Order: sequence, then structure tokens, then C-alpha cells
Amino acid sequence: MNFIKTKLDGVIIVEPKVFSDNRGYFFESYSEKEFLQNGIDLKFVQDNQSMSSYGVIRGLHCQTGEHCQAKLVRVLFGKVLDVAVDIRKNSPTFGQHVAVELSSDNYRQLLIPHGFLHGFSVLSETAVFAYKVDRFYNKGSEWGMRYDAPEFGIDWQIPKDKIITSEKDRIEHSLKDVPLF
Repeated sequence: MNFIKTKLDGVIIVEPKVFSDNRGYFFESYSEKEFLQNGIDLKFVQDNQSMSSYGVIRGLHCQTGEHCQAKLVRVLFGKVLDVAVDIRKNSPTFGQHVAVELSSDNYRQLLIPHGFLHGFSVLSETAVFAYKVDRFYNKGSEWGMRYDAPEFGIDWQIPKDKIITSEKDRIEHSLKDVPLF
């Protein structure tokens, strides 16, 4: 596996070694040993999966307090733009984001540590999105900001008239409301 650091401390692009031949391909999508060798000591406790259609934006969400989650995300089918936003109040990159294209063609994954909002937009007709988390979901610990919050200036690569979101994705919090992690 290749671990590529981004401009946000702790957010890492993970590229597996893919072995292809006339039968198809094989790769390890997760190896605790390789993660530990790269200084990443997480114990994942749950795997989640979603399917969405073109134009869907899910996010920006996180869990707070003792339920704060680190995530390892990837696309099983299709293509998404995956976004992590640093909301660690004492971080030099507070309020900044990274956006990485993840697809079933590039096999890339994104590791998102505690203290980040997370979201993605679906760029293909459909996408199947999978992720591991290191803590169980707790509804009372949900927190988020609007996917189109002006503080972030995220280009989701979806025309405004094609965007599909939920009520949860239109929360009116701002950076001044960020909880402590």
C-alpha cells in the first residue's frame, strides 16, 4: 500500500497494490500490519455501505465527543468526490478541506481522522460507497454543517440544479459553533 499525506495532518490517501491479469484483479483493501507500519493505529469496529445516484451530496457530518469517528472510505462501484474538512479548533488548517476523487477504477481510499467533517458527491450515474469506522454510531453525537457553507468554498462538481441532499445536509451551523473534540 502507498500512503500519501495531504495538506491536512492525518488525512491520508491510501493506494492499494492492485494485481491484475486476464481474470480480473485482486488487492488488499485493508491491512492492519501496513497501517501500523505507517503510524496509523486504529481499531475499526463497524463497516457501513451506501448506494447513491448522480448529484447526491452526503455531508458534511461528524460525530462529536467520545463518539467521534475516524473513517477509512472507498468506492466499490462508480465515482465520488470525497471531502474532509478540518474542524479541530487548534489546528493550523482549521476550516480547510481536501477533496479527492475516489472510484472503482482508481481503487483509492481516504483515511479521515477524528476532528473532521466528511462528505461526498456522486459523480457517476450511481455509486456504492463503503467505509470503516473506529467507533459506533451515536445519533445524539451527530454534528454537521451545510455542504455549501461559504466558509469552505467546496466545488462539489455537481451543477446546482442537479444537487440532491437531505434535511440533515442543510444544517445551519457555522465554524464558530464547532464542538470540542
